[in-house]
Amino acid sequence: MKNTVTILMRVVLGVLFLAHGISKLQMGLGNVAGWFESIGVPGFLAYVVAAVELIGGVMLILGLFTRYVSVVLIAVLVGAVFTAKLSAGLLGNGQSAGYELDLAFILIALYLAVAGRTGLSLDSALFDKEN
Repeated sequence: MKNTVTILMRVVLGVLFLAHGISKLQMGLGNVAGWFESIGVPGFLAYVVAAVELIGGVMLILGLFTRYVSVVLIAVLVGAVFTAKLSAGLLGNGQSAGYELDLAFILIALYLAVAGRTGLSLDSALFDKEN
């Protein structure tokens, strides 16, 4: 049962990050870069974050390098909290979202970073000695 829940957490977190990356592409990365600059974050990081979300999301869905991807995603989430969401508070301020979901995503990614390989993953298929 634990393995099943871990797989679900990995895949769902991957889908959510993939959706966020796709959303940034649909908004236009130039627009996202402009928004980043408006909150004091270098605009080029919009491209980095979008790539991390897209590629990292796919890698989580596939279960490839899950531990490493999770650590990178934690860094992106912590950056989002401290640059864009902290001032709005935990639940938001009515004009912008809070950081409650980011905290949940951080905890899921942290669990994946320390949990090890799960079944139904490329990590297991490629790197387990039993296979």
